[in-house]
Amino acid sequence: MGDFFSRVYRLVSMIPKGKVVSYGQIARMLGSPHGARTVGWALHGLPDGTYVPWQRVINSQGRISTSCLQHDANLQRQLLEAEGVVFDEGDRVNWAVYGWEGLAWAELDALWHAD
Repeated sequence: MGDFFSRVYRLVSMIPKGKVVSYGQIARMLGSPHGARTVGWALHGLPDGTYVPWQRVINSQGRISTSCLQHDANLQRQLLEAEGVVFDEGDRVNWAVYGWEGLAWAELDALWHAD
């Protein structure tokens, strides 16, 4: 699990400011297509003092879905809005505008084998 968590942290750290990605997208990029919840657990368990832009990971409907007291939904929205991400009247992010496409396969392969 530790290897997977560290890969999640590395990949999430690569998401550009003002862009978002879903938990499932992160899992698929890391070769674990059914690992969306594990991505959430990894982000929930970020070690203190670690900077990983966790706020850039949202659910597949384009909404904030965290229930964590440490990283609550209001904080996540504030951080995203400070980066220029706009939410519509349904509290959703427009994937076409703010979605991150991820890394090329060669970059992902290098990330997988970096451990």
